[in-house]
Amino acid sequence: MDDRYGTDVLSDGWRQRGSVQAAEVSAEKDLVIEVADDGFCGAITRVEAGMVELEDWKGRRRSFPLGGGFLLEGKPVRLAVPAAKRSGPRRTASGSYAAVDDRARVALPSRILVEGRHDAELVEKVWGADLRVEGVVVEYLQGLDLLDELLTAEPPSSTRRYGVLVDHLVPGSKETRIVDQIMRGPHGAHLKIVGHPYIDVWQCVTPAALGIRDWPQIPRGTDWKTGICRAFGWPAEDQTDIAHAWKRILSKVTTFRDLEPSLLGRVEELIDFVTEPAAR
Repeated sequence: MDDRYGTDVLSDGWRQRGSVQAAEVSAEKDLVIEVADDGFCGAITRVEAGMVELEDWKGRRRSFPLGGGFLLEGKPVRLAVPAAKRSGPRRTASGSYAAVDDRARVALPSRILVEGRHDAELVEKVWGADLRVEGVVVEYLQGLDLLDELLTAEPPSSTRRYGVLVDHLVPGSKETRIVDQIMRGPHGAHLKIVGHPYIDVWQCVTPAALGIRDWPQIPRGTDWKTGICRAFGWPAEDQTDIAHAWKRILSKVTTFRDLEPSLLGRVEELIDFVTEPAAR
């Protein structure tokens, strides 16, 4: 005979029935976590004595007991002490396997060119170990406008290729017009110029790495980096302040996962281009 009233509503587990169960997540460094109670959001900086410390995008740090009460990408999780690191092949910050013999090599004639110091520092932080093994040097131009002058002074060839990374390479931009003109010139055969769509390389760092939801929108007519600093509540009076802001952002980058895919793919293209056998 069917039971028209179903099972006993007071049977074991009736309180949890239908509720979302929190998944257990290892409290790994740099994982961005939100506190369910008050919305505090930050990256994990350390786990110690049953507590987890979070740092938000303004540099504020707070500690919480491990366990429940956290959100990861909007879903409830329980933070657990990280398991001991497994032994095995070591990986570099770019995600590739580290070479057994990782001593620096004699530099190749081919090289990678980037627009500025910040671009070079970001590439070095994530791909530095790989580039040293390959013998690839990264140089900065101090502006795309100077690329044509460099190519005239030191022309590329089949044995000295140049891979160039450009900011804000989108249809209709000044950068795109310069690149099109250079690639139609006499040096195009031994050049590869690629770029990301962002105004500045700062934006290639993911918002999640900084513990924010999105990069601030800066109005036209305002210097972009100055506007970013002010939006974050950081000093922005001179170049020293801008340099400190960049160091703060760069410190949040530890692996390729902290960078936007639109930059990752372009840098890998350049490394492949300048290390092809014909370029050695």
